[in-house]
Amino acid sequence: MNDKNNQEGERVWNPEGSLLRKDQLELFRMLKVLAKVCEEHHIPWWLSSGTLLGAARHKGFIPWDDDMDIAVLRKDCRRLEKALRQLQSDEFVLHSMDTDVDYVNYYGKFRKRHGVIRSASKRYDYYKWKGIGIDIFSLEKTSYFAAYWATKIYRTLEPLTLGIRQSWLRKTLIRCIEGTCSYVFFPILRLIGLYNPKGEYHYVLGTGFPKSTFYMKDVFPLTTTEFEGVLMPVPKDMDAYLTNVYGDWRTPPSEDTIKKSIHCQEYIEEIFGKEE
Repeated sequence: MNDKNNQEGERVWNPEGSLLRKDQLELFRMLKVLAKVCEEHHIPWWLSSGTLLGAARHKGFIPWDDDMDIAVLRKDCRRLEKALRQLQSDEFVLHSMDTDVDYVNYYGKFRKRHGVIRSASKRYDYYKWKGIGIDIFSLEKTSYFAAYWATKIYRTLEPLTLGIRQSWLRKTLIRCIEGTCSYVFFPILRLIGLYNPKGEYHYVLGTGFPKSTFYMKDVFPLTTTEFEGVLMPVPKDMDAYLTNVYGDWRTPPSEDTIKKSIHCQEYIEEIFGKEE
């Protein structure tokens, strides 16, 4: 394991003053705004994915993490999205399928209106907003079979629009694909997913990551844990929740795995240097 993983407590990936650390703290400020909106509208939410892993393993951000993740139930997600669309803010915006045709993810993002982060994704060039943001994942009760095939279908069709430079044509095809998936394929898969004797939850159909499995007995009632010095809502059984997503989540990954997990080119260059 690289020395960077062995020096506990020392900020070797995100030292104070680094671009990554500054953006992490800005994301944390955004999370507090998002948390206030959820509180005002009585929407249960919790830290999830890499952000929850950071809370469990580091009591804050994973040192090399460059985004944040929260989760809500599908039945609450529309209310949250409506509240965020109504938020009067010059700083932040809900980036979703509804607010930007070229945003093709079945999860929303609470994003900074201003600023640009560089991404390897070609789709990113089309986005209305390109600042840092918090992923808002929603969960629904369904089977692995339904989640897998929803992902398979959507991830086969969605890339067909990527290389289309004509905006009107690209956006028209995106909406056709989304409509076909949302109103034809996914309702059928939801019916199939009703056969779910284990009571599994997965990310809303089309989101991806079908292997990630959740059980409400591990989530509710929510509890709190420390994240960057502040108590934040987390699942009741963090260990079970994280194990179902990551397997062995306690062992830090290799440097090569870390590099592949970083989304933004600026942070990769800051940490590893520019490639010659």
